Order: sequence, then structure tokens, then C-alpha cells
Amino acid sequence: QVQLVESGGGLVQAGGSLRLSCAASGRTISAYAMGWFRQPPGKEREFVAGVRSDGSATTISDSVKGRFTISRDNAKNLVFLQMNSLKPEDTAVYYCAARTSPLRSTYSSHYAYWGQGTQVTVSS
Repeated sequence: QVQLVESGGGLVQAGGSLRLSCAASGRTISAYAMGWFRQPPGKEREFVAGVRSDGSATTISDSVKGRFTISRDNAKNLVFLQMNSLKPEDTAVYYCAARTSPLRSTYSSHYAYWGQGTQVTVSS
């Protein structure tokens, strides 16, 4: 079992930045691809970013490409989402997820473990 805890969310003005962290416990995530998803108010959960188990490749959603970056520190069992140039439409609950495969995926159903989420609110 893997437990995931997100942190770093909050209220920020448009154009600002936030760095989300995901701390994993229970077992090492070095063999797992990791992903970030978000769920805006009244909408379905959507893929934001994914990273291969060894950190060698990433996938970023078109809606945040050029603004968001995903990274990981396997030695510390941590995953990060750096969010720059934030927009009001980025307002959502952001979730960290682990996939029991080294390969990235954009599908939420491919991820076995999920955190509780952290709220990000971007004001205009």
C-alpha cells in the first residue's frame, strides 16, 4: 500500500506561482509512474501531468503546457508540481496519484493510489 499526501495548495493571485508536493509513504515509489490530476468546481477530474518512474520523461496537459512542470525525487519519495503563471481557470482540487507501472498514463483509471487532494484557488 502507498499513502499519498499533497501539500502546498492555497490562494494565489493570477500570474502567481505555487509548488505542490506529494509525499509518499508505505513503500518506495521509485518503480511507479506518478501523476497529478485536478478537479475544477462542478467538473470532472482531469489529467494535468505525469512522470515516468525514473523521472526521465514527462507528459503535460495542453491546458498547462509551458506553465506547469512535474518532477520527482525518488530518494525522498516526493513528487512535485511547479505551477507558474496561474490563471483563474486553474482553480481546482489537485490530486497526486501513483501507478503501479513505470510508464506514464493520462487516464485516471490507470492509477491505483490517490491522495486526498489540495485546494488551489487563483483569484483574478
